[in-house]
Amino acid sequence: QVQLVESGGGVVQAGGSLRLSCAASGRTARAYNMGWFRRAPGKEREVVSAISWSGVITYYAASVKGRFTISRDNAKNTVYLQMNSLKPEDTAVYYCAADSSSIARAERNSYGYEYWGQGTQVTVSS
Repeated sequence: QVQLVESGGGVVQAGGSLRLSCAASGRTARAYNMGWFRRAPGKEREVVSAISWSGVITYYAASVKGRFTISRDNAKNTVYLQMNSLKPEDTAVYYCAADSSSIARAERNSYGYEYWGQGTQVTVSS
C-alpha cells in the first residue's frame, strides 16, 4: 500500500501562485509514476498534470500548460505542482495519485492510478 498526502492548498488571488506537494509513504521502495487531478464544484474530475517515475516524461492539460510545472524529488518521495498565474477557474480540490506501472509514463487517465490522496482545496478569488 502507498499513502499519499497532499499539502499546500489555500486561498489566493487571481494571478497568484501556490505550490502543492504530495508526499508518499508506505511501499515506496521504488518510485511511481504520479499524477495531479482536480475536481471543481459540479464538474467531473480532470487530469491536470502527470510525471513518469524517472521525471523524464511529463504531461500537462491544455488549460494549465505554460502556467503549471510538475516536478519530483524521489529521494524525498515527494511530487510537486507549482501553479503560477492562477485563475478563478483553477478553483478545485486537487488530488495526487500514484500509478504502479513499471512502464515509465505520464498517464492522463484516472483509471491508470491505484492510489489516491485525500485532496487539498485550492481557491482562486477574482
